[in-house]
Amino acid sequence: MPPTPENPAIDCWYLTGETAVGKTAVAMELAKRLDAELLSLDSMAVYRGMDIGTAKPPLKLRQTVPHHLVDVVDPDEDFSVAQYRELAFAAIAGIRERGRQPVFVGGTPLYLKCLLRGFFDGPPADWDLRNEILAELETVGSEALHARLTQVDPVAASLIHLNDTRRIVRALEVYRSTGEPISHQQMEFEDGLPAKDCKVYVLRRDREEQRERIERRVDQMFEDGLVDEVRGLIDSGKQLGRTARQAVGYCEVIDYLSGDSTLEQAVETIKARTRRFAKRQRTWFRGLSECRFLDIGPDDSPAAIAERIVGDPDAGLS
Repeated sequence: MPPTPENPAIDCWYLTGETAVGKTAVAMELAKRLDAELLSLDSMAVYRGMDIGTAKPPLKLRQTVPHHLVDVVDPDEDFSVAQYRELAFAAIAGIRERGRQPVFVGGTPLYLKCLLRGFFDGPPADWDLRNEILAELETVGSEALHARLTQVDPVAASLIHLNDTRRIVRALEVYRSTGEPISHQQMEFEDGLPAKDCKVYVLRRDREEQRERIERRVDQMFEDGLVDEVRGLIDSGKQLGRTARQAVGYCEVIDYLSGDSTLEQAVETIKARTRRFAKRQRTWFRGLSECRFLDIGPDDSPAAIAERIVGDPDAGLS
């Protein structure tokens, strides 16, 4: 499907999948074959200084192939889906002006969905009401506030993590200001195109292989200096904002550095959280009609996987 002024992202290439599935290496091979520039599809890669824990592509790779939507804001700043979409559309325009292909790579399904279908922005912020809900949050905590959302909008609550206080507060604000659950108002953005009309490739591995890759990824992060990275963020004097705190790994290391847990406990907690995150990613991708799944194994090289993608008859290149 060709791009439209309303949605220039609809015909871009997308390479996605669970965390640690191997997207970066395949994306670099795709970039060679498509004369492409890469755009991050990762909600945590936007934060400066959060490199190891978010598994950003190494700087050397980013200097080899242009990467966009990386290192956009500081960790103490919030960053919204609307901001991401606006920056993504601007980056797409610039890439196409240079005669190159835009390829999105990353594993944030919400960002993928907002690019393909748009998103419900809701009514303007009601700051009096929002401040009331924020006061509730301070009093009862995120888990209890999430439970209150479950009572009035179970669909939205099922899609929002207990610690995602920004989205919990916004969903309650919309419900209390309009009398209608935010999930009902989002329904117009639920219909997607068939996979054959899109170029959205989801890398998928055997469950046990994927679990082992997650374990190795977390161990490697600590070997690469995750503790020092978090210590540096603390020493900078900047607190992690509400959005950045959702990144797996950082709060766990902060707890370790504060003496609230051992290093071994931090490592195991991060591994467990990462596995749960991967499970949520799988659920999201299965719910997006635009996705086509590419089963890969340990013997498949990044180059071979990229060749399979560009050789797909539906992609329009072969």
